[in-house]
Amino acid sequence: MGLKKHHPPSSSPSSSQRPVRRDPERNFKGFIAQLDDPNPAVRRWGARDLAAFPEAAPILCRHLAKETDPTVREAVFSSLLRIGTEEAVTGLLPFLRSEDAGLRNGAIEVLQQLPDQTARHIEALLQDQDSDVRIFAIDILQTLAHPDTLGWLEEVLNHEEHVNVLATAVDRLAELTLTPGIKEALARLKQRFANEPYLTFAIDAVLARASVEDSQ
Repeated sequence: MGLKKHHPPSSSPSSSQRPVRRDPERNFKGFIAQLDDPNPAVRRWGARDLAAFPEAAPILCRHLAKETDPTVREAVFSSLLRIGTEEAVTGLLPFLRSEDAGLRNGAIEVLQQLPDQTARHIEALLQDQDSDVRIFAIDILQTLAHPDTLGWLEEVLNHEEHVNVLATAVDRLAELTLTPGIKEALARLKQRFANEPYLTFAIDAVLARASVEDSQ
């Protein structure tokens, strides 16, 4: 059997083996630069590292508006949650109007986990001219651990006119312990919208569950 001639490895790589570009520096400026990299993995690393910099919140929110890769979006949302500042919340609120369901849902999930900062905006969202935004505000209240949640929902029952917004509010109340004020508001709402079968059915279901809980 013939022996293959052994060629020892070169002590220095050829030009074709050298990196085509130098990685950004591992600092604030370098992480921001990574957000514009064509490689989604690099953008994801940059987004994750920026979680250590509260001043990155508006930059991350602006990047969300153009980012299309789901894994990078997830990293951006995660970093914004870790930053958790008022600036992060205000930067996420415009995404409630987005036609992109992924952006909307991601923003809602982050806002739900920042009750103190998000609470400052709930009343304005519940009075927004766009009924969809009002619905998304109620979606935020689904898991927003805030003591004013029932009060906000009671205001919706008393003053909202859009049946879809009201139905969403009633659905949320099905998961909560009702106060006497809420029960009275539900009864009045049933009278106001007596010709809306789904809404009256949902109200009856919520009140029936509350009655069972009260009797236990």
